Amino acid sequence: MPAPKNFHLIHQLSRRIRITSPVLKNDQERCYILEIILKKRPEIKTVRSVYALGSVVIEFDPAGLPKRNLLILLDAVLRNIAHTQVEQHKQQKKEFDGPMQEIDLAVEGMSCASCALLIEMVLKRDDRVKQASVNFGTSTLTVIGQLAKQDVAVKVNELGYQTFATDTLSQRKKLIGRENERIAKARQRFVWSALLSLPVVVVGMTMPTSRWLHWLQFALTTPVVFGSGWTFFAKAGRLAKQRTANMDSLIALGVGAAYGYSLPPLFRRKGHLYFEAAAAIITFVLLGRFLEERAKGKAGEAIRKLVDLQPPTATVIRDGQEYVIDVDAIVVDDELLVRPGEKIPTDGIVIQGVSTVDESMVTGESLPVVKDTGHKVLGGCVNGNGALRIRATAVGMDTVLAGIVHMVDQAQSTKLPIQKQVDKISAVFVPSVMVLSAATMVGWLVVGAPFGFAFGNAITVLLIACPCALGLATPAAIMVGAGHAAREGIYIRNGESLETAAKLNVIVFDKTGTITEGKPKVSDFFKVSRLGEEKIIMLAASAEHNSEHFLGKAIVEYAKELSIELKPTAYFYSETGLGITAEIDGKKLILGNKAWLIEQGIKVDSLLTVASKFSGEGKTPVYMAIDGKEAAVFGVADKPRPQAAQAIQRLQKLGVQTLMVTGDTEKTALYIAAKVGIETVIANAKPEQKLAIIHQFQSEGKKVGMIGDGINDAPALAAADVGFAIGTGTDVAIESADMTLVHGDINKVTEAIQLSTDTIKIIKQNLFWAFGYNTIAIPVAALGKLNPMIASAAMALSSVSVIVNSLRLNKA
Repeated sequence: MPAPKNFHLIHQLSRRIRITSPVLKNDQERCYILEIILKKRPEIKTVRSVYALGSVVIEFDPAGLPKRNLLILLDAVLRNIAHTQVEQHKQQKKEFDGPMQEIDLAVEGMSCASCALLIEMVLKRDDRVKQASVNFGTSTLTVIGQLAKQDVAVKVNELGYQTFATDTLSQRKKLIGRENERIAKARQRFVWSALLSLPVVVVGMTMPTSRWLHWLQFALTTPVVFGSGWTFFAKAGRLAKQRTANMDSLIALGVGAAYGYSLPPLFRRKGHLYFEAAAAIITFVLLGRFLEERAKGKAGEAIRKLVDLQPPTATVIRDGQEYVIDVDAIVVDDELLVRPGEKIPTDGIVIQGVSTVDESMVTGESLPVVKDTGHKVLGGCVNGNGALRIRATAVGMDTVLAGIVHMVDQAQSTKLPIQKQVDKISAVFVPSVMVLSAATMVGWLVVGAPFGFAFGNAITVLLIACPCALGLATPAAIMVGAGHAAREGIYIRNGESLETAAKLNVIVFDKTGTITEGKPKVSDFFKVSRLGEEKIIMLAASAEHNSEHFLGKAIVEYAKELSIELKPTAYFYSETGLGITAEIDGKKLILGNKAWLIEQGIKVDSLLTVASKFSGEGKTPVYMAIDGKEAAVFGVADKPRPQAAQAIQRLQKLGVQTLMVTGDTEKTALYIAAKVGIETVIANAKPEQKLAIIHQFQSEGKKVGMIGDGINDAPALAAADVGFAIGTGTDVAIESADMTLVHGDINKVTEAIQLSTDTIKIIKQNLFWAFGYNTIAIPVAALGKLNPMIASAAMALSSVSVIVNSLRLNKA
């Protein structure tokens, strides 16, 4: 075939290709259009686009769609897309020069998924906004761009919604308080509406001829419609000014029509009244909103428990005096007093006192940890029997606890790929229902039905539709799933990884600190240098004191056990995954693995026999050279985690391929792998090799998970389809990963995969019932088989059923 004109073929396998196209680059809308068109072909299994690069990965069935035909199809589709909306594309293209910021706000007043889409659409129209995402399930929004937070708040407030800051845990507590007030208010509105509506419905069902009963219906219905139900009309009016509509528009239209149609017959004393329908609709919808608010509150229980860990006040010492201040008033370097039994208000370093601290709620450490001068403490943990004075090192959103809360927040508010199509359907759903309602009324009038009958069916179509259930199907499940994971010690950074984990078929393990406990100890020492043993250990420990690597820390601890005093370093350099160089007391030191010393031109022949013996015993050899000559080798032992073998076995039972990729020696790696049941081992791997292995599996069409804990694992963790970081590992590894295993229990990987499977199953169930409900209910309503009261009750309860179904994840 001739060379394609609209794309470049970058990579191809028998069932998978990757292309890039200038037509798609930086154009999210065109990527969406391409995905929609391609996914209509049953031979095309998956389509994943990255609009920033104009890149598309397509998995297909070559038996049904040969690769040649697929390439011809792609060229034709992209040619058509290129000629579509070119002018609009030029107008919408945004250039961003200078820094951008991420703004997170809570939003109050959204009543359905259409509200979220409206806010998102308005924000995206602003040239200063690069990305905007609004989540109805969690009532939050995230904006990335060059707007100030106040500008975002003003735009949202103009649409009739309220925004609140979520920058500190104290602000989160206030929002939780408002949520409780909102639930109480929703209950109150429903109760008053129900008390007034009940007699109206009872009278309407008796079909009275007495005029004073008709006036009683009017008198009781009016406060229900314009009191309890006024918010529906107010929001519908604001949306009409924006030339859009949502579920409130349908309710306002249906209730207003029923109430307005009943007024002329009331005054003429002739004709049918629909007051009971108007009152009942409002009441049933308010019942649904109350149950929905309460169910959403239960879904957010995990966040609540985390936020409650932070105390509201702190005791600060200034000029020798104690003051009790709000926790948000703490600044870095403040000196704080934490009495026995109190919660530590923020992250800090102990400057005076000795105590034990219960860190289980944050780190998962089951036993209290002894804290002495110089030790780090975390906000939200409970102090034991001793008084501590600490110096604040982080405040606000920079604390570990706030970071965990933000991570759970992000996971709960992320939109999954499956949600994209739901959002598009929801955006056109309400206008479509209005058209169907009008068509229903016209259709019945054309066939000669009475006006009242046609009118009632039209209202029923309006009320039976439920975009709320569609909008809640995915975020409700994500919110509950991420919350349940947090309680189990799995902190999920983004919802997409929660979806992807179910599809993993390869798991790559690091060794040290991941499969092993990460608490290595020097078990053996062998020297060939003329320098004394103590001198060599002092030099090695002084150099490694600057390193964050587990093996380096083991050598430092070894020196401390021997009461060897360390010396300052004149020079220090670390090469991730290999070793370090340093200068102490005028001596140039090199420590690391064999490859590192050979790369530096050091011969290690005299150390090889002993190092090989260490490796055969499962110990990691750390080579050392002084002033360009081999000097010593340390044998560092690190036991496998108690649950490692069980974790590997469980993954293999799920059909997941497991392999160990480590920078350690082959003998040591094979020894540990044999202990835990891993057959495939790749040793002496540098960080770039770990990354290449991840990419190799991905190029074969496999979904790859990576579990690691160190700086050298960060690139692979970031590149993997799902990266799992050990919670006791380095900050860089945790920041690069999608999920953090707080307790360091790698068994949690299996739990995460199972939770992912269960979450996707719940999402599909939710979508099935939401789509199925509307598919069946709307035609039934149009055929005149439902009355408005039953329709409004069914609509209200459908949203609640989606949340209740999602809450089943808590029992998983």
